[in-house]
Amino acid sequence: MIKKMTTYNNITISFWGASETVTGSKYLIKANGKIILVDCGLFQGSKKLRLLNWDSPPLSPEKINVVLITHGHLDHVGYLPRLVKEGFNKKILASAPTLDVAEIILKDSAHIQEEDAERANREKFSKHKPALPLYDLRDVEKTITHFSAVALNEWITLFDGIEVRYKYNGHIIGATFIELKINGKTIVFSGDIGREHDLLMEPPEKPQQADVLFIESTYGDRVHPEHAEEELSAAITEAFNRNGTIIIPGFAVERIQLLMYLIWKLKKQKTVPDVPIYMDSPMARAILDIFYRYKEWHKIPLTEFGEMCKDIHLVEKMEETVALAAKTHPKIIIAGSGMATGGRVLTYLQQYLTNPSATIMLVGYQAEGTRGRNLLEGAKEIKIYGKYYEVKATVKNIEGLSAHADQQELINWMSEIKTQPEKIFVTHGEPEASKALRNKIKEVYGWDSQTPQLYDSIELKL
Repeated sequence: MIKKMTTYNNITISFWGASETVTGSKYLIKANGKIILVDCGLFQGSKKLRLLNWDSPPLSPEKINVVLITHGHLDHVGYLPRLVKEGFNKKILASAPTLDVAEIILKDSAHIQEEDAERANREKFSKHKPALPLYDLRDVEKTITHFSAVALNEWITLFDGIEVRYKYNGHIIGATFIELKINGKTIVFSGDIGREHDLLMEPPEKPQQADVLFIESTYGDRVHPEHAEEELSAAITEAFNRNGTIIIPGFAVERIQLLMYLIWKLKKQKTVPDVPIYMDSPMARAILDIFYRYKEWHKIPLTEFGEMCKDIHLVEKMEETVALAAKTHPKIIIAGSGMATGGRVLTYLQQYLTNPSATIMLVGYQAEGTRGRNLLEGAKEIKIYGKYYEVKATVKNIEGLSAHADQQELINWMSEIKTQPEKIFVTHGEPEASKALRNKIKEVYGWDSQTPQLYDSIELKL
């Protein structure tokens, strides 16, 4: 139940996700008789969070008039097919590359859910009889028919008195922040903010005005260390000296492409041993095509991009995955998914977690309750498909390679806002990270901010 749902001057914003957690981003806006949803993400991580995906939405999806998407990551688009399945039938607006990314991610998500449900039913390790996917490929195909691409930097009239503008935000290809103007009041949704000096993406643009600001806080409590490339190089060399295999769980969008490019460059510069590199993620393979199609959205010269793709072994079929996992020669395998919640990386973890010469390398954010987070925190065993595997492999955490802005970059992103926002909401972060960012905003700007709880609603005065 929503804790409070009153309307003041016809504008109410409700928090359907990303409240005291980094997943499930959803903001519901009621204004001028219309209902707008900004982002439509899947809850990931702990079982408590994942179960939220199965709850009935607090408001019937068929009443929503439009969905606005900041970028294509699963925690921002992964609930869309369920929303459509529950009755939503209007437009879904985002940048062209975001919609292409979303199509790939949603099909992959549906495929994994169908496979997991089938495996659970076959091996009988689920209490649900039968286990069902949250949505299937048919739901995704129906969702895609609602996609509509928008251009950057142009105000678009949605309804009477309501306009929207999308701005470049770094982070991943196609990512934007959203400015929503309602009866003259500007509401900014940060989405996920990129790095100022990213190897793949240009620096994010900055908002100039925000009467109300919603800002993410994934890394609101820390500053990314420098010299990540040197740390990565040293870790690869160390693993090679042990004659071991390196398994890198990678996020299929941007993170795997960055790892491919970075390790390929290190290898060309001869700062790491000449060890074969494999990339095993059907979704990441499809994202490579998006990098080719939207070269204006990233910094890599296409000549280098093409050379990199020729030099790295791209695994295609699951049979190749199984065969590669069984081979003992030293190698680097980059595989989805980034928090080891699913995907082909699980096949490699089943094979290599118990191998003392192997290295599991974590290179991105690991949400609470995920296998990646458990490994990061020193778990002695990991459960995969109902079976426990003892962790004998070396676990390395390479910080500084995240696609998310750190605390200083988040603060800098706000630096061009000309006048103090009336309200600032710090979201998309675990409680400690959100609190740290709130304190930093107060220290630097003197502005108060707050962290909402799930299903809270706020009233905006005109």
